[in-house]
Amino acid sequence: MLIVKNVTGGYPGHKILENVSFSVASGELFGILGPNGSGKTTLLKIISGLLKAEQGEVLINNQPLENFTSKELARNIAVLPQVSSEVFAYTVKETVSLGRYAHQRGLLSSRSQKDEQAIREAMQVTGIEKFQNKLLHELSGGERQRVFLAQALAQEPKILLLDEPTNHLDLSFQKELLDQLMVWARQQGLAIVSIFHDLNIASLYCDRLLLLHHGTVSALGSVDEVLKEKRIQDVYETMIEKQPHPKVPKPQMVLLPSIVEKVDEQPMTISEKYIEVTENNAVLKSPIPLKVMATTELWSGIGWKRTFIQSFNPVERDSLPEETILLGTGNSGPIRYGTYEQIFILLVAGMEMNSCNIIIFVNGILSDEGFIRGIMAVSEAQILTTGRSNKGAVIIASTQSGSPLAIDKMETLIHRGLKEQIGQI
Repeated sequence: MLIVKNVTGGYPGHKILENVSFSVASGELFGILGPNGSGKTTLLKIISGLLKAEQGEVLINNQPLENFTSKELARNIAVLPQVSSEVFAYTVKETVSLGRYAHQRGLLSSRSQKDEQAIREAMQVTGIEKFQNKLLHELSGGERQRVFLAQALAQEPKILLLDEPTNHLDLSFQKELLDQLMVWARQQGLAIVSIFHDLNIASLYCDRLLLLHHGTVSALGSVDEVLKEKRIQDVYETMIEKQPHPKVPKPQMVLLPSIVEKVDEQPMTISEKYIEVTENNAVLKSPIPLKVMATTELWSGIGWKRTFIQSFNPVERDSLPEETILLGTGNSGPIRYGTYEQIFILLVAGMEMNSCNIIIFVNGILSDEGFIRGIMAVSEAQILTTGRSNKGAVIIASTQSGSPLAIDKMETLIHRGLKEQIGQI
């Protein structure tokens, strides 16, 4: 559908892009990424014909861009630029209707039934039909963005070029818009080329990505091929961490803020001083959020928690704060705890030997692999000590501050500590 071949160009006296090549097929949602000044908007302008490439060419259905008249080009390509603060005294419907210009003949042509249908459908899918008679300047930035998108869709193009389509939109409309774009691409064979600043949104919705850096192609390919942790750190010159999305097989980039600690400030250490036992429950409340991996009947997964409760009475779980993990309810055996170098073990024995609720607190930095290996080490230690697997909760909770804890050392400390604590029950 669209081929960009060895394109070099920019503005008079200022070359921005150099030797950029890629192609986009019908039904594909193609994302363009890159830091400010990398050439994303310039590339979109060259594809749309607003700028002429100094070298290389842009092909639509194997025909050079120069072979199309302005109306022919408008029937093939629609552009949604970033919304400008300047608006004209048009109503919403009049603005959307401008998208049909490329399909009309003659200077004074009236809109046909097909034009009206295209306009109506474009307003419906973008959710602007309800204020179609309002003037543009009466709308918010997000509403205007949807109006100009409807104008582009009313154009019924084969290629849709978007420059930050979710700009000014709140979260719900961002999702609705991008979900709809995917539907249009698949069902109508629309080739969509969009600039994104948000790497995570691009990862979730794009089939392939182009990453620009200083006007050249840094990477081109699938989401996983382009969004490499080291590459993104180098191109954007910032610290990020690549993590899997919890629901779909797409990577997500997490910013890592620089946390400046006081020189005389000691890293947080979890110990018995944070435990409180009453007739109703046993609680360990951390002064800071802890990164947690848990396997319990009541809550399993990965997250950040501060409070760990073993209740001796029934509890309304929905009433507990989000930062709380409920280990269990009802009668329990003795509570044991102890510190073993960088780890603190809290054990709430069940009425049976193989139903202990066990929390391993790591006073240091633990890798993702370390959390998994920690869960496994607890199970191994339980079997070696009692001869039976554990049916209770197992939680690894780390302060993620101070010194890193080597996985092998953590496993050794867990085995030693649980052997001692279980042996005293």
